[in-house]
Amino acid sequence: MQANSDYTQLLRKLSLKFSDDKLITEAFTHKSFVNEVEDPSVKSNERLEFLGDAVLEVVVTKHLFQDFPNKEEGDLTSMRSALVRGNNLSKVARKLDLGQYLILSKGEFNSKGQNKGYILANLVEAIIGAIYIDQGMSKAAEFILKNIYACLPDILEKNGHIDSKTKFQEISQEKLGITPEYKLSKEFGPDHSKQFTMSVYLEDEKLGDGTNSSKQKAEQEAALNALKAKGWL
Repeated sequence: MQANSDYTQLLRKLSLKFSDDKLITEAFTHKSFVNEVEDPSVKSNERLEFLGDAVLEVVVTKHLFQDFPNKEEGDLTSMRSALVRGNNLSKVARKLDLGQYLILSKGEFNSKGQNKGYILANLVEAIIGAIYIDQGMSKAAEFILKNIYACLPDILEKNGHIDSKTKFQEISQEKLGITPEYKLSKEFGPDHSKQFTMSVYLEDEKLGDGTNSSKQKAEQEAALNALKAKGWL
C-alpha cells in the first residue's frame, strides 16, 4: 500500500533522473509488501539498503578524512557514526518527505510504518544503493553530501558526535554508581539484512531502545535515547 506512487516530483526535488525506473520503485518497496503480495517479480529494498549502507560509509569516511586533517581516528569515527546512524538518516528522510512514497503492506501502513525511524533510515540507504547502481559513485556521493554530510555542522554544534555509549556510562557511574547493561530485545529480517533492537538498562530499569543493522549501532541509539530519557543530553 502506497500513499503516493508518482516519483516525478520527488526525483525533481532530489535532482535525480533514473535510467532504470524499476530501481527507484524497488528502493521504496518494504519487505512487508513483498511478503503480502507473494509475487517473485516484486523485490524489497533490503539488497539496495545493504549496498547503500556500504556506499554511505565510504563517502562519509573519505570526506571526513579530507576535511579534518588534524582529527584523530577516534574523533573521525565518532563523527561518522553520528552521520550514518539511524536517528540522523530518519531525520533526513522526514525532511525530504520520503515516507509518503513507501510501498508497505496494509498492516505496516496501518501501524504507521511510513513514520518508523528504522524503516525511514533503511529507505535512505536503499535510495543511495539505487543511485549508485543507476548512476555511479559520483552521483551517489552528491546525494550523500547534499542531504546527509550537510548535517555535520548541526551535529557538531549540538555535540551529537559524542559517543553516546561512553557518555551514558560515564554519567551513570558518576551520578548513580551503576554501569549500564545492554540486552538484545529483538532480532528480525533475513540473514543478509538483519535488524537488531538493543535495550539499555540501569539495574532493572529499561531506559532506552535502539534498532539498527548492527548491534553496536543499535546500542549507540539506545544509549542516546537513554541520555534523553534521563535529561543528561
